[in-house]
Amino acid sequence: MNDDAVPDRGIWFRVESGSAASTVRRAAERLAAQLDLGAARTADLAIVAAELTSNLVKHADDGVLLLRPVRRDGEAGVELIAVDAGPGMADLTASSQDGHSTAGTLGIGLGAIVRQATWFDGYSRPERGTVLAVQIWPNRPGGHERWPWVGALSRPLAGESVSGDGYAWRIVEGRRQVLVCDGLGHGPLASAATDAALDAFRKAPAGAPAAVVAHLHRSMSHTRGAALAVAEPDPSAGVLRYSGLGNISAAVIGADGRRRGLVSLPGIAGHQRPPIREYDYPFEADALLVMHSDGVVDRWQLADYPGLVDRSPLVVAATLLRDAGTRRDDACVLVARGWS
Repeated sequence: MNDDAVPDRGIWFRVESGSAASTVRRAAERLAAQLDLGAARTADLAIVAAELTSNLVKHADDGVLLLRPVRRDGEAGVELIAVDAGPGMADLTASSQDGHSTAGTLGIGLGAIVRQATWFDGYSRPERGTVLAVQIWPNRPGGHERWPWVGALSRPLAGESVSGDGYAWRIVEGRRQVLVCDGLGHGPLASAATDAALDAFRKAPAGAPAAVVAHLHRSMSHTRGAALAVAEPDPSAGVLRYSGLGNISAAVIGADGRRRGLVSLPGIAGHQRPPIREYDYPFEADALLVMHSDGVVDRWQLADYPGLVDRSPLVVAATLLRDAGTRRDDACVLVARGWS
């Protein structure tokens, strides 16, 4: 990978002035070239990047944008996630209609974003801010794809170029499994530990979460180690299987809104010989799994966000990262749903 390539974990941009628009657009076009997105969809991507950054400059407080590649079924696309802390919109659906433009909303530009997107979702509340997630795929125009069952994002400590927190998911022999990992410390060495965990997770033999965690522990002995957790949502059986080491927080949110915390044991994957156990929790098709590193303050309540539980896992994760993530640490949030 050359120095200008966009890494898989993406690049965060702070969008505070008009000059950020050209920076984001050039990076988006560079990523499109990396992924062979094609001329037509690259042009669509440029429109989306321009509209997102323009609206952040005009209307947002503390606006940031994440640009990253996404991959599925042997194909690659581009994802942009725009996040701001205010002023928010009372009706995101109305604001996405062409011709709708009022002070304090994203206005007509949102309609252009929706038209170009393969996949779009968002959440906004007055005085709380807005999260918009957009995917552009080479051969999938239209914007009618179902939301993915899982979404996640990570952000580095302020001043660092790489994050020691990471995430991954896989489906192996019918098992849906997710991983959240927090490499010890910060910077490149923490990132290297997490990269080792993610690689080992993707290559691990099929097995229950405890067996996967044991595999990751053995695979990370050459690194500084990490806190990590593996979860396996199985709504057909009404159960979620979970195994964690160290300070990874996880909770199941039921259809009634109740939050049930999951147990991670003390230990460091890759070091010493930590106890590894697996626990089962009720998990129905309408349940939500939320996992995050200790860079996210664990006092969030989804009840404080009316309607958020009905949005995509990625938008839920980005909203929690915005409001509960701390700039004094790497931060990562993963959200998974029970439905396909």
